[in-house]
Amino acid sequence: MKYTGPKPAENETESAASGAVDIDLVEALAKIMTRAGLTEIEVAQGDLKIRVARQLVASAPPPLAPAPVAAAPIPTKASAADAPGAVKSPMVGTAYLRASPESPPFVEVGSIVKAGDKILLVEAMKTFNEIVAPRSGVVVGVLVEDGQPVEYGQPLFVIE
Repeated sequence: MKYTGPKPAENETESAASGAVDIDLVEALAKIMTRAGLTEIEVAQGDLKIRVARQLVASAPPPLAPAPVAAAPIPTKASAADAPGAVKSPMVGTAYLRASPESPPFVEVGSIVKAGDKILLVEAMKTFNEIVAPRSGVVVGVLVEDGQPVEYGQPLFVIE
């Protein structure tokens, strides 16, 4: 991507020649990078060359307080593996309860789901795999946290 923004003022050119970095230019490049969804941007003007790069890391959002539910008791993780409504992980990976950190969870305790509804994402080898509800019912237990590593066969939800 070529930088086509405003040229630096005289004092900025002098500071660039003296080896000082134009912080405003670096910040402008970072904003352009974020807005355009880029991971790297580089500009060159004369002998001055600035490269701004970032590494995208999936971060887990802060934990949310569970919504109060007056329904059936939530099974413990130990009993969830044996629960008839347990939805187990089909693979090893990282579980995500939402599409992005800003998005609401796909389902929560008390959510009514239909067979085939997306309830979770499991990232494995940089691929996000949709996990769908195997049956219709009510989610009575969420047994994983957002961003938590999961094993094959590990119970993720209980749907009754």
